[in-house]
Amino acid sequence: MSTVSEYFGSMVFDDKVMRSMLSADVYRSMRKTINQGNPLNPEIANAVAQAMKNWAVSKGATHFTHWFQPLNGVTAEKHDSFIQTSPDGGVIMDFSGKELIKGEPDASSFPSGGLRATFEARGYTAWDPTSYAFIRGKTLCIPTAFCSYSGEAMDEKTSLLRSMDALNLQALKVLHILGNDSVKRVHAVVGAEQEYFLVPQDLYEQRPDLRFTGRTLYGVMPPKGQELDDHYFGPIKPEVSSFMEELNIELWKLGVLAKTEHNEVAPSQHELACIYTKVNVTADQNQLVMEMIKRVAERHGFVALLHEKPFDGVNGSGKHNNWSLSTDRGGNLLSPGDTPHDNAQFLLFLCAVIRAVDEFQDLLRISVASASNDHRLGANEAPPAIISIFLGDELTEVLKSIEEDVPYEEHEEVLMKLGTVVLPGFSRDNTDRNRTSPFAFTGNKFEFRMPGSMSSIAFPNVVINSAVADSLEHFASKLEGSDDLMKDIYDLVRETLKKHGRIIFNGDGYNDAWVTEAESRGLSNYRTTADCVPHLLDEKNAKMLTRQKVFSVSELESRCEVMLETYCKTICIEARTMRSMAIKRIAPALERYAAELARNAADKRSVIADLECRFEENMIAFLSKQTDSIYSDVDKLVGILDSLSNEDYVKDSEIIRDKLLPAMEQLRHDSDAAEAQTSKTYWPLPNYGLLLFGEK
Repeated sequence: MSTVSEYFGSMVFDDKVMRSMLSADVYRSMRKTINQGNPLNPEIANAVAQAMKNWAVSKGATHFTHWFQPLNGVTAEKHDSFIQTSPDGGVIMDFSGKELIKGEPDASSFPSGGLRATFEARGYTAWDPTSYAFIRGKTLCIPTAFCSYSGEAMDEKTSLLRSMDALNLQALKVLHILGNDSVKRVHAVVGAEQEYFLVPQDLYEQRPDLRFTGRTLYGVMPPKGQELDDHYFGPIKPEVSSFMEELNIELWKLGVLAKTEHNEVAPSQHELACIYTKVNVTADQNQLVMEMIKRVAERHGFVALLHEKPFDGVNGSGKHNNWSLSTDRGGNLLSPGDTPHDNAQFLLFLCAVIRAVDEFQDLLRISVASASNDHRLGANEAPPAIISIFLGDELTEVLKSIEEDVPYEEHEEVLMKLGTVVLPGFSRDNTDRNRTSPFAFTGNKFEFRMPGSMSSIAFPNVVINSAVADSLEHFASKLEGSDDLMKDIYDLVRETLKKHGRIIFNGDGYNDAWVTEAESRGLSNYRTTADCVPHLLDEKNAKMLTRQKVFSVSELESRCEVMLETYCKTICIEARTMRSMAIKRIAPALERYAAELARNAADKRSVIADLECRFEENMIAFLSKQTDSIYSDVDKLVGILDSLSNEDYVKDSEIIRDKLLPAMEQLRHDSDAAEAQTSKTYWPLPNYGLLLFGEK
């Protein structure tokens, strides 16, 4: 079998392939577009298209597609073959620069939030040359942006690319003020960690809730859950290891830098982490990671659950977004160096992030908002819905000394000694990790821990990029033309900390006292999607995002409507699924079990007339009571569903938050209470013990 180095990226039209198949002039033009963000030269498109087609056909491809990310949370593609008619009546394999640059899917059939009417069908996909094309199966996939006929962004990619441009522009301003003229491009770089569950495919097929919604709407935890922490980093089961091995191969062929894999805290939960790269490439690759996890899982008899909270009672799944800033010269702008208190460049960029997170904490919360992620945020496996920054003791002391204008006393390096000469000593990191922090500094990057496992990382990074760009623009305006640059830098750092230091919190984000303290600091606490999404259109947020040229006002209005519409429809699907399962499966099962108990009691008494049959009588009474409660719960749930307008999504989201979700919770409570007492012979669904532990 080939080595990893031989097949890594073998299905990607990457730099190595371009260098070998393009002329020197065309290759140089492509590199300038990819590395420096130069406009794409249309004259080279035909040459690139021909080389791309020849390479793809040599790999067995017969079709091509513009691969894009509409606002429905998944990727989209329309396949066209390379076949063209030839003058002699036959066919040839051809691909033009025009076909490479532009595609035309039906824009009216994707979420648009009012940007397009149903009869306005035309939309365009536009090639993103900064993200490499790849082959999946027999199809050449070309990463693209997606816009409406009138030019509005209708996807995740366009706003992400715009935010990257905004961040680069403002970062270069600050670097040039600092005298760092050698840097020509600044990139946001991201490494994404992906969590997921694996469940047996045959059991998945027997659960309508998993099939329709991606999570269990009913279910009681078995006697053992994750209490012993024996799954976390535990030995990987052979069947899961086999799945992970094939997954790695598939991802490595696609050039995805899959690095780390392990068991997560919850039973049947796992994680895959990738090495970081440019944020738009990472966003594309994370979509591939999710897709490949699901595809490969099926080949091994599993179904991968990407939902943020597929099981009640155990940890849900997130997607940690490790974000940093890199220059075209290989520098990391968030690296503190050996003396962070004297590193003016680092302090400026660090404070730009602090200001951005505090000023736009509501936008960060909005960027991760979804019906599914609402179940996870604030639970004991995820950060709270309150945004804060963790910096660690040393950096906090550095900033405090600057804010108070007192000398900073450096800490000596701590050598860890583990009490035996066999084990080597090593230096302790100068900051701990805080898993309860939504936005934690981890050495030379920030880990944004709030994104949900099922969502694209594009929008969270749009917000981070744009907010930091806004801070850097503010800093540049303060420092331009300075007569005493170092003094003004430290004055600016001091001013930023006094105004925005409230966002820094190094403590336990799970502690109830933090909720009270955060409120006293003036920090926002939006618990649900319905609470936070309307604030996307707040003047402060709209002004910043339009000023940085990341969104137009109409695009913001569109995204707000799409997010609320998706929230409402998602929960309504769950509610209708609960109703169907309750009426068609659960209640009839309880009736059958109660009837069987009644027959058992009658049969016993036919032999011994004065038998008490207390078990049967008590269970019959309990099951009858629960069945009546379930029917009552369903009636209430249906009444709330009928009251929704299905047009005013702001109003509907509030009804869903305040009435429908509590009604669904009550229905689940009554059903789960019945499941806990019902013989598994009669219970109509594979239970948690089977799904999580394979219990027989």
